[in-house]
Amino acid sequence: MPRKKEVKKKGALRCSECGSYDIIEDPSRGELFCKSCGAIIKEDMIDVGQEWRAFDSEQMSRRARGGAPLTFTKHDKGLTTEIGKGVGELYKVPAKKRAQYYRLTKWHKRLIRSKDRNLSFALSELQRIVSFLNLSRSIHERIARYYEEAVNKGLVRGRSIESVIAALTYAVSREFGSPRTLDEISEASGVEKKEIGRTYRYIARELGIRILPADPITFVPRFCSMLGLSDKVQAKAVEILKKARKFDITGGKGPTGIAAAAVYIACVLVGEKRTQREVADIFGITEVTIRNRYKELVEKMGIEEEVEKKAKEE
Repeated sequence: MPRKKEVKKKGALRCSECGSYDIIEDPSRGELFCKSCGAIIKEDMIDVGQEWRAFDSEQMSRRARGGAPLTFTKHDKGLTTEIGKGVGELYKVPAKKRAQYYRLTKWHKRLIRSKDRNLSFALSELQRIVSFLNLSRSIHERIARYYEEAVNKGLVRGRSIESVIAALTYAVSREFGSPRTLDEISEASGVEKKEIGRTYRYIARELGIRILPADPITFVPRFCSMLGLSDKVQAKAVEILKKARKFDITGGKGPTGIAAAAVYIACVLVGEKRTQREVADIFGITEVTIRNRYKELVEKMGIEEEVEKKAKEE
């Protein structure tokens, strides 16, 4: 049975009997009535909702008349039609109509604008990178928006589509607080780090994308999970990084190096041993970088003796 709803339109609906603004809508009777005195304000209201009912999600999707929501992750926003989705579709058509079907498919592809062809290829590449890096739907949507804006401004001309997509992935993942390293994005896209960095600087300047340096704390949860570490280690690493920020140790240094050193120190303090080589491989840095950042952190934070004592106990 439909629930009764309060109509909160102060100034629009008012009881003519007592002057109250507490108006209740009763969908089952199609009435509006006053909560204070019970006077019927309006009756025989028309229900503009759907006339059908659904008892599970399958029925809901089958009976719904609206299409999928618009999305920037498709070159046509999910609106335009397509004649045939592959060679297999040809054999579903009667033999007499196959030649006509083939011609329609060919001309349909020819009539697509160059921008749409560019977007179609770029967004399929983006889908692959997002899947490889396990990025969220919101990040995927934002990258697609930025790419279309870059195409409209002519920023992609003279550059490879892969490098632009990779650069935007790097920028947006940082913007959303879920950063990926240049090594990870280079591996996913097959584009060199130098090219990604060069394209990133150009695209960010032209599109007005202003991104602050990555916070080392944002790298901790993902890499701790990849190392198979407990929540205690993760919490300890975050605590170390927060203290390091107060001591102004993190400024001007690579966020992955600082994060890796903090995770390594947390492993020693909590008692979940991981070698510097294991941590360095996961973070995509060298053991020398971890050792240098490790020394800076323990010395300036005054926890050198505590860390060494724990290491000896293990």
